[in-house]
Amino acid sequence: MYTVTRYHDISCGHRVCGHENKCSHLHGHNYRITFVCTGELDSVGRVIDFSVIKDRLCMWLEKNFDHRFLIWEDDPLADPLLALDPKVVKVPFNPTAENIAEYLVKTVAPKQLEGTGVKLVRCDVEETRKCTASYIL
Repeated sequence: MYTVTRYHDISCGHRVCGHENKCSHLHGHNYRITFVCTGELDSVGRVIDFSVIKDRLCMWLEKNFDHRFLIWEDDPLADPLLALDPKVVKVPFNPTAENIAEYLVKTVAPKQLEGTGVKLVRCDVEETRKCTASYIL
């Protein structure tokens, strides 16, 4: 199996609804999101050009998550925060690093990589240099 890896850095806020400590407060991270893709080699000898990962996955992050605040649609603060700032992003999951990684692998990547023959098989979401969560197909 061949894999290719590319990362992208974003800044993003969130709140983990139901967290027992300080992560229940509004806060943010300088995230490093790492994408690991797999597929067959093309006629050039690559799985996918790194610029295509940038255009399809990294730029999706830029447009949808970078310098935004993620809030779970079921969080009681979701609607009040959206009323304060229309750029708040309601997501269908509690925005933990684990859930962000799974969402990127299972929901975002299949649409973004459609037609390339490539699959996102792993996503690492680094919240800090010490803390990373991964989702692997």
